Amino acid sequence: MGETVALIDYGAGNLHSVHNALKAAGANVAVTADPNVVRAADRIVLPGVGSFKACAQGLNAVPGMVEAMTERVQVGGAPFLGICVGMQLLAGSGLEHGNTPGLGWISGQVRLIEPTDRAIKIPHMGWNDVALLPHAKDHAVIEGGEAYFLHSYHFAADNPSDIAAMTDHGEGLVAAVARGNILGVQYHPEKSQAYGLATLKRFLEWKI
Repeated sequence: MGETVALIDYGAGNLHSVHNALKAAGANVAVTADPNVVRAADRIVLPGVGSFKACAQGLNAVPGMVEAMTERVQVGGAPFLGICVGMQLLAGSGLEHGNTPGLGWISGQVRLIEPTDRAIKIPHMGWNDVALLPHAKDHAVIEGGEAYFLHSYHFAADNPSDIAAMTDHGEGLVAAVARGNILGVQYHPEKSQAYGLATLKRFLEWKI
């Protein structure tokens, strides 16, 4: 059977397209809302579209899921990938529709994109550069390139060392965060064609 990737189902929207992309990358995917499946998985992917608040509430509404994720990733060391709002949920809190607690795995806050140039449109939508920071140039999964973004809020990380890549949309925005076995990308690999598929393949091969 090989390794199992648990794709967490908590009503977050982009499940089907992420599932298809992971399968195309060669993954043995278990779409699941079962904490026991997460505890047994080799790798974990948390998708997410929509608001931070709705996604946080949806994740917390699945009995035992946050505990199982924490046990498998924070304690067990399983490679983890958060996508879009799934990446934002790694933060301590999000300010979309009030102040909502996140997982707190990577210190920071998710805030509205507020460019000083009024000509810059929000949401940040479409293809944009993913530029690695020097300290992350040897990361096993994230590489420079172009990816598809769709978001109005951004991850303001507290620690520069947790930022793996940046993009630019009227201001510098975090494109990826990374700490140990935990990785989050603001862009959508499942919509980023060859670049996104290559990212997912590297995630599947990632050895911590």
